[in-house]
Amino acid sequence: MSSNELNDLFERNRGKDRYTQPDFYGIDDLLTEEQLLIRSSVREYVKRDLSPIVEHFAQLSEFPQHIVKELGSIGAFGPQLPAEYGCGGMDYTTYGIIMQELERCDSGIRSTASVQGSLVMYPIFKFGSEEQKRKYLPKLASGEMLGCFGLTEPDHGSNPAGMTTHFIEDGDHIILNGAKMWISNAPFADVAVVWAKNPEGKVQGVIVERGMPGFSTPTTHNKWSLRASATGELVFDQVRIPKSNILPGVVGLKGPLTCLNSARYGIAWGALGAAMDCYDTAKRYSLERQQFNKPIGGFQLQQKKLAEMLTEITKAQLLVWRLGQLMDHGKATPAQISMAKRNNVDIALNIAREARQMLGGMGITGEYPIMRHMMNLESVVTYEGTHDIHLLILGMEITGLNAFE
Repeated sequence: MSSNELNDLFERNRGKDRYTQPDFYGIDDLLTEEQLLIRSSVREYVKRDLSPIVEHFAQLSEFPQHIVKELGSIGAFGPQLPAEYGCGGMDYTTYGIIMQELERCDSGIRSTASVQGSLVMYPIFKFGSEEQKRKYLPKLASGEMLGCFGLTEPDHGSNPAGMTTHFIEDGDHIILNGAKMWISNAPFADVAVVWAKNPEGKVQGVIVERGMPGFSTPTTHNKWSLRASATGELVFDQVRIPKSNILPGVVGLKGPLTCLNSARYGIAWGALGAAMDCYDTAKRYSLERQQFNKPIGGFQLQQKKLAEMLTEITKAQLLVWRLGQLMDHGKATPAQISMAKRNNVDIALNIAREARQMLGGMGITGEYPIMRHMMNLESVVTYEGTHDIHLLILGMEITGLNAFE
């Protein structure tokens, strides 16, 4: 899209985003001045630079590539990682707030940021060498580079231990073969953090760079969901990679699963943002739409829907706020993160469906964000651990019995 076409979009849609965040329990009182200031800054960016264009890109099923550097400039990439590597040095609650504001606009936009921060930058920080951290993190934080995360395979989704992507050693290099799919950011990624089995059958992380012979990233087409996000495959055909690109700090599935915990945490906050946007849209519509000589918000069934939405949003707000405190103190468990991800995506999807009904036929149009949120959330409820997988993670935590085997 040309700069003139972008400017035309901005002019036509400027000021249409009238979002106001619900805060029925005064949860803002629990946030610091710095957290509120950062939220205000990100919200202003979203209303000014993202909301006017996101529907257009979603309708075209096209990723707005120009936003990558913008997201870097507002600190949306790895805000929870140390400042010495060009990152934000912020706490996890602030990270969650940023993800909430981005997904309030669109789940695909938040996916771009959370994949970069939690699934690419975090493993390089947590498990990478000092040389790898210095080489990649500052460029990823600024948006100069875009990254993706390769774990899911065509035949291995919820069971990553069954992966077949593997490498063999060849002197100072390794030779990587295999494929990954459903990879956010893949078509435009400069680097990929890929999880593969070493010659001993143990899982290790490898940094693969675009341009390495045999490495390709075909785009996934015909999506009904996350249409403003880039999704693709990672294909490795005899890719020759320096051994120095192997993440030295972890061997085994602990590596990718640790990264998924960080990503799932961001999703719990993000999905809540989508829920709040649907609620706010439905509430405003109910006060403006007239039927039978009065606003539809005056009818009992519409009030019931709004009251139930607000109740679930309030519970979810308290859930992620407390989880943020646990993350900041290093006390959050994978099961606690699973509970928040599962609950908040579930309530967001239900709220989107109820809000769509309140808007009637208008709810399926691009004039309002609800149908886009609903379609996006159908992916969010599946990725980073499906709804049912998180249920079993909680079940195992409760009973001590493993239902996966």
